[in-house]
Amino acid sequence: MDSNLPLLPDDQPQTSTSTGVRAPERLAGQAVETPRVLPVIEEHATIRREVVETGRVLLTRQVQHSEEQVTVPVQHEEVQVERVPRNQTLPAGAAAPETRYEGDTLIIPVLREVAVVETRLLLVEELRVTKRQVTTQHTETLTLRQEQVLVERVPTPPSPDPTT
Repeated sequence: MDSNLPLLPDDQPQTSTSTGVRAPERLAGQAVETPRVLPVIEEHATIRREVVETGRVLLTRQVQHSEEQVTVPVQHEEVQVERVPRNQTLPAGAAAPETRYEGDTLIIPVLREVAVVETRLLLVEELRVTKRQVTTQHTETLTLRQEQVLVERVPTPPSPDPTT
């Protein structure tokens, strides 16, 4: 074969017997080339979205306790009882004295029957009950709770690429 002849695209000399492609022919001292086929390549872009985990957040809630002294007013009632001796004989047929108030004092009559030729009521004594409000200071130790949240970022190991 002549070394001046152009070669086929794969740069290998071909014969008509092996591939069906004819080798270049010579016409009147000139070489005639067979047409070459050039592939046309076109690229397309495909866009898609994927959800990729890039990290995680670990939330930890802690409760802290603290002791605190709190002073609060506490009220209670105290009752004072005073005995007042009376020893009065009531007139015959008189009604028993009623329980009554004199200001903040409750007066409760205490009666007893005595034998006389006739029956009369003898006022033996009166109980005088007075109420008053007393306010004292009382200190109580309370345990108060307070929550705190800790935020810790945890990196995620890279996930295998689904395209490979």
